[in-house]
Amino acid sequence: MAMLQLLIQQWTLFPCLMVSVPFLLLLARRSFAGKGLKLPPGPARLPVIGNLHQLAGPLQHRTLAELARRYGPVMLLQLGATPTLVVSSASAAREVLKTHDLDCCTRPAMPGPKRLSYGFKDVTFAPYGEQWRERRKLFITELLSMRRVKAAWGARQVQVDKLMASLIPNKPVVLGEHIYGLVNGIIGTVAFGSIYGVEMVAHKTQFHRVLDEALDLQATFSAEDFFPNAAGRLVDRLTGLVASRDRLFANIDAFFEMVIEHHLNPKREGSDLVDVLISFSKEQPDFTRDHVKAIIMDTFVGGVNTSSVTIMWAMSELIRNPLVLKKVQEEIRMVAGGNDRVQPEDMPKLSYLKMVVKETLRLYPSVPLLLPRETMRHIKIGGYDVPAKTRVLVNAWAIGRDPASWGEDAGEFNPDRFVDKEVNLQGTHFQLLPFGAGQRMCPGIAMALTNVEFTLANLLCGFQWELPEGTKAEDVSMEEVGLLTFHRKTPLVLVPTVYHPERQQ
Repeated sequence: MAMLQLLIQQWTLFPCLMVSVPFLLLLARRSFAGKGLKLPPGPARLPVIGNLHQLAGPLQHRTLAELARRYGPVMLLQLGATPTLVVSSASAAREVLKTHDLDCCTRPAMPGPKRLSYGFKDVTFAPYGEQWRERRKLFITELLSMRRVKAAWGARQVQVDKLMASLIPNKPVVLGEHIYGLVNGIIGTVAFGSIYGVEMVAHKTQFHRVLDEALDLQATFSAEDFFPNAAGRLVDRLTGLVASRDRLFANIDAFFEMVIEHHLNPKREGSDLVDVLISFSKEQPDFTRDHVKAIIMDTFVGGVNTSSVTIMWAMSELIRNPLVLKKVQEEIRMVAGGNDRVQPEDMPKLSYLKMVVKETLRLYPSVPLLLPRETMRHIKIGGYDVPAKTRVLVNAWAIGRDPASWGEDAGEFNPDRFVDKEVNLQGTHFQLLPFGAGQRMCPGIAMALTNVEFTLANLLCGFQWELPEGTKAEDVSMEEVGLLTFHRKTPLVLVPTVYHPERQQ
């Protein structure tokens, strides 16, 4: 629902929307009549737009959390013609993601994701069904299974070595640019093979730019999202949104076509995700070239921004909390045994580092509002009636900061809260849901956590980190900005100093 951010920004372009008001009023019939139903509470609505005006700010997860404090953790909004349930507590999330998982595990048919997923031929945005289950199984097996995670260690170590070598000691560095490049290199190599770092140099920068635009576009307000008929489509055309979407799709498709053609070369050696998908398409006639490209799109959309954002929030909190930084570095360096690098076999021993990552994801889930679901039949959540075709949002950000689950210090960064506390990230503890839960849980959790933990471990092992001269820990801004994923509003500038164990004696 980050797509709502641009609603007010685009309002000056909406005289065309006003022209369409008679049509939109007809669409309002989709809202709940409420007769005989015990509907969830929610704020009062305006004609036509419903509650859209209440989500005018740039940080909808915060706005929805504030509304939930007034109307409760099970709250109903009317976004245009689209009834939307928002859940903001662990118990309500459990009902949605476990008790009624199979009743609301499909995705709403949103036009932006539809275009950029080749007509829902992907895994992330495709509607629930047998074809989706088969694609998800293939995606996990060939990219995200523990077998693939382990096989990616070579790419992971190469990218970490590049990052470490690129940092100039005692010189300020804008860390985010380096982290994005590292994660992109890992995912690109796993998906495309060695050609991603060698033969695509001339195309990668353009691809990154277009991919970033595509991510923003997927999260951009679309009139058709909330007024799903001809009137909504007309508004999107008049505002230029459809044209922008088509342009980005053409650019991305051209890049993926180049990748596939390269992989079809019979003289090419090696095997990666694209090779596996091409082979599968040859065996399954209903698995087309567009399916291959849609799953590649999922790989980058779900794998690059989310992991790099998490690493940056972790480094931001650590630099603001010197005692926590010291504690995690001591653990890492003890396990590394005096080496300047952490090895793959060291990772299971880094229990406090894992707590740091958990605490980061609790406070800063990379997708604060989990991707929307839609009910397929009438259900009850929190004792309230929720009819079929209701959009469902789970506010993972609000749940992760709920004092009922985390205590009065829920807004503070404190990894020690996980000491002797059995709360995992695998979707079984509903007070911590950065990856979601149930049928639609993010399938990339193992790959993401491994990339995040290994990168942080090496950055913290090989370097001491300080703020530039004249900057204090309390000066580090933690303001966030974004559309689908939320990152730091201002760059994090740090000064690395090479760590010499012998000098610390």
